[in-house]
Amino acid sequence: MLAFISFVGFTAMVALIAWWYTRHDDLSHSEGYYLAGRSLTAVFIAGSMMLTNLSTEHLVGLNGLAYRSGFIVMAWEVMAAITIAMFAFYFLPKYLKLGIATIPEFLEKRFDKGTLLITSLLFLGCYVISLLPIVLYTGALALESLFRVSEVFGVDKTTALWIMVWGVGILGSIYAIFGGLKAVAVSDTINGVGLLVGGIMVTVLGLMYVGDGNAWNGLKEVYHANPEHFNSIGATDSVVPFSTLFTGLIVSNMFFWCTNQSIIQRALGAKNLKEGQKGVLLCAFLKLLGPLLIILPGIIAFHIFQGKLDIPDQAYPDLVHLVLPDALVGFFAAVVVGAVLSTFNSALNSSVTLFSRNVYKVQINPNASDTKLVNVGKVVGIILAVVAMVVAPLVANAPDGLFYLIQQLQGVFNAPILSVVVVGLLTKRVPAIAAKFGLIFGMVSYIVCNFILKVDMHFFHLVGLLFVINVVIMLLIGHFKPMEQPYQEVYTQQVDIEPWAYVKPVALVITLLSLTMYIFMAHNVPTLVWIGYYCFAAGTLLYFLYVFVQQRSKQLKSAA
Repeated sequence: MLAFISFVGFTAMVALIAWWYTRHDDLSHSEGYYLAGRSLTAVFIAGSMMLTNLSTEHLVGLNGLAYRSGFIVMAWEVMAAITIAMFAFYFLPKYLKLGIATIPEFLEKRFDKGTLLITSLLFLGCYVISLLPIVLYTGALALESLFRVSEVFGVDKTTALWIMVWGVGILGSIYAIFGGLKAVAVSDTINGVGLLVGGIMVTVLGLMYVGDGNAWNGLKEVYHANPEHFNSIGATDSVVPFSTLFTGLIVSNMFFWCTNQSIIQRALGAKNLKEGQKGVLLCAFLKLLGPLLIILPGIIAFHIFQGKLDIPDQAYPDLVHLVLPDALVGFFAAVVVGAVLSTFNSALNSSVTLFSRNVYKVQINPNASDTKLVNVGKVVGIILAVVAMVVAPLVANAPDGLFYLIQQLQGVFNAPILSVVVVGLLTKRVPAIAAKFGLIFGMVSYIVCNFILKVDMHFFHLVGLLFVINVVIMLLIGHFKPMEQPYQEVYTQQVDIEPWAYVKPVALVITLLSLTMYIFMAHNVPTLVWIGYYCFAAGTLLYFLYVFVQQRSKQLKSAA
């Protein structure tokens, strides 16, 4: 009963606060509905980006991988912080200068409407195939373990999963379809705080369970009993070989944090560039807490259950049910539901944005009013939500874990889209035909090589190779058949694009912290690597100090 009361109480509080913050918003206008009226501040941007990313496919899926493979899976989390920093100081200023609402809109400005259409359809496919159903399923799986829904309703587990998929899906659809981006961002931020608190609580209580009330002793016991699980360097036959950090993992992270519509749409709704950059970099710092939430618990579960769980993706839910008191189980279940809702409604909101603005407005009804676009978006959102809820239970029992399945499926989209965006940003004369070729060739090549021919290569290496091939081919086409007139960026003055003064030094510090965590967890690191790293760290800190002193001097002179 205590669990149920805390669940309902926290969920109701989030809904009430989200309604309060958005009660006066004009959602009949597309700018207000899709971009929160370009009014989001740093805290809401950081909270929404973080929780959009950190959902049950991470809590369940990545902890499941950590249960099997240990700290080598930290590559996704720790290295992601570096690409988030790249987004803050390079990509975001470009996007806000152009006043775009979606990535395909940039590609239309840079290339043509055909490129916009292809990219929009790729994004929609990415969300409908590889994200929405898996998020709903992992959320249902976690809630079944936490609440024993099958026992409460007296049904089998499969039926219980269907019930929860539809329950969570309908609730998330209400947020995304009828609340707009601002409602999503506000609820994400509150749930994000709850998820950080609850997630760290699970880790600490798990260590206390192992250490008989002493978390530090528990950590030592888990470490000494499972040293092979505390190594960040993956072998060639592991799920994340170390070499992939320099090939497809970079591409995957850059796609997700620099071009993925469901993530960057929060930053595109920033009131100005300063707020956007501060929010994005705050998200990067929060990302560095990832190992405490979505890797270490999986290893604790491996130690407690002695590696005997039949389904690795069950590790985190079983750990939560084991270590949390009843009163906190309800609170954490509400947070888990919030995490599911966050990723689900964010992807749904982005899907609706892409279809309404880039497909319906451009290809079907160019004269559609803002009100018409919003109404069409709501209908499309309902259809996509229903499809996701139907497909979700069908993704159970992925052979290598759900998180790994997501990464494989997203390989279809990430290299083609990222290659076209990067070439579009860095060149002025590469023509539209090159972009279209890159999108189609990259997608078809990955599907053929990874799923049909099943080439003997880690899919991350394949992603990296296809990214390079795509870029080279597009540059060659641009060399032999360049555009007659070079592309020119036009500042639309939608928002102020004066950058935050500390964006570069803070980005460097984030990079430093990321590398520190990775090297610290690596076994058998050569002395030369440590020496080089410490030199880099010292140089970074000195640069940060220099920039801070420079900025402070300017402020004092201005005040005088």
